[in-house]
Amino acid sequence: MRNIIYGVLLMISLSVNALAKPHIVILATGGTIAGEAKSELATTGYKAGSIAIDTLINAVPEMKEIANISGEQIANIDSSNMSDEIWLKLYGRLSELMEDSSVDGVVITHGTDTMEESAYFLSLVLDAKKPIVLTGAMRPASAMSADGAKNLYNALALAASKEARSRGVMVAINDRIFSPRDVTKTHTLNIDTFKSPNSGEIGYIIDGKAVFNTLSQVSPKAAFKKAAFNIKGLKSLPKVDIVYTYSNDGSKVAIEAFLGAGSKGIIVAGSGAGSIHQNQKDYLIQLLKDKKLVVVKSSRVGSGIVPLSSEEVAQGFISANNLNPQKARVLLMLSLTKTKDIKEIQKYFNMY
Repeated sequence: MRNIIYGVLLMISLSVNALAKPHIVILATGGTIAGEAKSELATTGYKAGSIAIDTLINAVPEMKEIANISGEQIANIDSSNMSDEIWLKLYGRLSELMEDSSVDGVVITHGTDTMEESAYFLSLVLDAKKPIVLTGAMRPASAMSADGAKNLYNALALAASKEARSRGVMVAINDRIFSPRDVTKTHTLNIDTFKSPNSGEIGYIIDGKAVFNTLSQVSPKAAFKKAAFNIKGLKSLPKVDIVYTYSNDGSKVAIEAFLGAGSKGIIVAGSGAGSIHQNQKDYLIQLLKDKKLVVVKSSRVGSGIVPLSSEEVAQGFISANNLNPQKARVLLMLSLTKTKDIKEIQKYFNMY
């Protein structure tokens, strides 16, 4: 009889403990964190997105001590192949999870190549009522020095923490926490590749505990918790492309091709503070005059603001502020879902 009572009490205790833990959903999209190579020494030449989310979760049993976890496979790709279709699928599922009272936070496993773009996109379109944390890895799961397990544990610990509530979308990788607007990949292979050149990280994760920098609490661009753009019901996004400025520039051909393919906007990755080769600029000025597309001046440098002269403002150019070209593309795509007015779009770039 005593054993029966003890067993019942133990079951009740386990059930209470399970209920007390936050419920975190992990949405998997593939990437290096789910990658495998033929050798444990190999950190290149692997196949990204080859391991299912359940396998990743079971590989880090310590996560189950801090949260009740459920996993869903949204995609299983190399993130260099990320698409608008997958973004919209993520948006739809995340919108549901934000309204699900049984869910306390979400982790998204993602390839590092385009993680910064996905994070920024999601931060602009979601009412992030709960923490949404993107993470990934620079080395495949098969490597003896794989970084994915620790990154996944840290991301889940962050999503489950009280400190992360109301902070919206974040990126957690290599023990650091980043704002989706400011983070970017800066090295092709190093584990310490993610940086925020214009602002720095917003916090750290130490032994599974999130520690936020004081300044990140007052930064207006640290996180977007309220959706800036409503894309509910959209089946596609406006086509926006990026062109580089370079010596002996011949990008007019590329711009013509983009226009022919239906581009509604062009991001120019200018040199220095957004300078555009005169051959390219003359053509863009004519296109702006004919109102054939919207043009945003960004910079290939990687940090710093892009100023506009009064003449450029009059010609219709938009400044990307300090957004890099790939994030300027994301913001212009979303801006074009609302308006084609140049002045309004510039306001979005100044605000977001």
